[in-house]
Amino acid sequence: MALIDCPSCKKKISDKADSCQHCGFAVGQASRDDILRKERFNRFKRMQSIQTQSMLAMLMFVAGFAILYWGEGPSRELGCELSVNLIKDGGALCLWHGQMQYNLAISCSVIGFVWYIINRVRMIFIKKSG
Repeated sequence: MALIDCPSCKKKISDKADSCQHCGFAVGQASRDDILRKERFNRFKRMQSIQTQSMLAMLMFVAGFAILYWGEGPSRELGCELSVNLIKDGGALCLWHGQMQYNLAISCSVIGFVWYIINRVRMIFIKKSG
């Protein structure tokens, strides 16, 4: 008696079992086409999940820039003295280091970008394996 992977859920089952005790897939009655169809469907579900995660990562990346540029900025009393001025006199791109909004925006953008790249690499590996 050997253990094999269930074509549906990929969990270990006995090679003598008629159906998977985890998902109920009828292994004993399944033809080669049924097993192939189930594997393709599982691959499709994995790809859809990764694409959804990629979209969330892109939204997170864009949200970081939205938080950065649509904020109210530093207080006028400081006059952007403690910040990096890209436009003189506290203009639209007065980045105030150390402030919560700035740190949140940069973190959100970086995490979103890295998450997106990781998901794209995962998709490449899934395409090459199938």
